[in-house]
Amino acid sequence: MRRKDREITEPAKIREIIEASHCCRLGFFDGKEVYIVPLSFGYEEEEGRRFFYFHSAREGRKIDLISAAPSVGFELDTNYELVEGDLACNHSARFQSVIGTGRVSFVDAAEERKAALQSIMRHNTGRDDWEFSDAMAEAVRILRLDVTELSCKEHP
Repeated sequence: MRRKDREITEPAKIREIIEASHCCRLGFFDGKEVYIVPLSFGYEEEEGRRFFYFHSAREGRKIDLISAAPSVGFELDTNYELVEGDLACNHSARFQSVIGTGRVSFVDAAEERKAALQSIMRHNTGRDDWEFSDAMAEAVRILRLDVTELSCKEHP
């Protein structure tokens, strides 16, 4: 990261910024062009590893790209606030962001699929008491992004 004075390395603060974010954007490259898709998500940490869960339609461009090349970039941001200046070039912004890379895989195990849906719903609603039937869990494709690199930045 170029601006080390804005880098966040404290795991609790990184988690706080991720939890305050509402959208995770995944970036794919198919060898010819970049494809970026915004997704709602759930976030988990386990034994020092970070991963995100997403739900998706069972087929489509995103599914094809994951099948062909599971390496992705991702981005989340939150707490944006414009800081106005007297001149156009004096404007700035306050924000917090997380960017990184990882590998996406499909979740096939029934219990992990339900846990992933629970994680997504907990992140979006604050509740973790949702119930999912087997049919509900099978109706969508569950994606898991295992983070390989992550950086976090804050411009206060």
